[in-house]
Amino acid sequence: MSLFHQIALTKINGVGPVIARHLLDHFQDAEAVFSASRKALMTIPGIGSRLATAILETRVLRDAENELQFIEKHRIKVLFWNEKHYPKRLTECPDAPLLLYYKGNADLNAPRIISIVGTRNATSYGKAICSELIRDLQPYHTSVISGLAYGIDSHAHQNALAYGLPTVGVLGHGLDRIYPSANREMAARMLDQGGLLTEFPSGTNPDRQNFPMRNRIIAGLADVTIVVEAATRGGALITAEIANTYNRDVCAFPGNLNQEFSAGCNYLIKTNRAHLITGAKDLEYLMNWEIDETPAQPKQLPLHISMDRTEQQVFDTIQAMGQMAVDELSRRLQWPQSKLAITLLEMEMKGILAALPGKMYRILS
Repeated sequence: MSLFHQIALTKINGVGPVIARHLLDHFQDAEAVFSASRKALMTIPGIGSRLATAILETRVLRDAENELQFIEKHRIKVLFWNEKHYPKRLTECPDAPLLLYYKGNADLNAPRIISIVGTRNATSYGKAICSELIRDLQPYHTSVISGLAYGIDSHAHQNALAYGLPTVGVLGHGLDRIYPSANREMAARMLDQGGLLTEFPSGTNPDRQNFPMRNRIIAGLADVTIVVEAATRGGALITAEIANTYNRDVCAFPGNLNQEFSAGCNYLIKTNRAHLITGAKDLEYLMNWEIDETPAQPKQLPLHISMDRTEQQVFDTIQAMGQMAVDELSRRLQWPQSKLAITLLEMEMKGILAALPGKMYRILS
C-alpha cells in the first residue's frame, strides 16, 4: 500500500478513523480512494457531497507530500492500522488512529505494557509511590506509557529511564517539537530507551483539544491504566474512563481524604471504576503476572460436560497455554470480544473455565 496515499487519507478534513476504515473496506487500499469518482465515493456510508469534494481536493495530496518529506528526513516510522507493526492492543479500540508517527526502539506489542497517568501538580506522596511502583516492576520487564506532561507523567518516564524499563511518550502534537520544552532532554533519552508516538502530523500545535485524543492512545496501548494521583477533573480521569470503555483494567492508588490531588483516585475506587492498589504486588495479583514454573498438565473434562464447536476452539486454545488473557484469546481466535465474552460466560457457567484476576481464564480440572 502506498505510504504517500496512507498519509493523504489522514489529511482529509472531516474524515476520521471510522469513515477512513469504511473507505478502505470498500476500495481495499488508500491509493484507490484518491482515484475514485465522486459518484463512487458517495456510495460509502458517511460520505456525502462535502466529504467527496474534500477527498478530491489536490491540497490533500500536497500536504501528504510535505509530510512524507518530513518523515523521510527525520527517519520517522509510520504505523498504519492494518499493517503488522501497528500496536495490536490499539486495533481492538473502535476509534484507534488510522496512522501513527513513531520514533524510538520500544516494542509497542511488548507482552506487558502499563500506562501511568496523574496530575500535573504531583505531590511528594504521588512522586514517591510512582517511583516505588516502577522500581518494583523491574523484574516484570514492563513497558511504561505516559503523556510526557508535567507532574506524574514526567515522573513515570524519568523513573522508567532510571530503572531500565522502556518508556513511550504519547504526544498531543507533531514530532517536530517537544511540549513542554522542559522535557526535551528527557525525550531525547527516551528515543534510546523507548520512544515518542503521535497521531498528529508535523506542524500540529499542542492545542487543548488534542489531549483527550492523545489520552485514548495512552489507554489503548496498555493492558492496564494506573492513576497515581489526580483531582476530580482532568486528563487522568478522562484516560481512566476511556480505558474502562475499552474493557481494560484500571487501577488507582488511594490517598488522603482531604488532599485535592487524591480526590480523583478515591472517586475512581469508590465508584468501582478502578481497582485499589498500593504497590506492584497488587498489580501482579490483578494482572496475574506471577510466573508458574510448574509445567501445565493437560486437563480432561468430566464425561457429562459437552461442548459445541465454538467452545471447543476456546478450550483447545486456552489448554495449549495453561491460561490466557481475554485480549490474547481474542487475537489468537480472531474473534470480536463481544462474541468471545458470551462464549466465555457460557463455559464458566458449565464449569469448564475459571475466571482469574486480570481478565485471565484457565481450564478447570
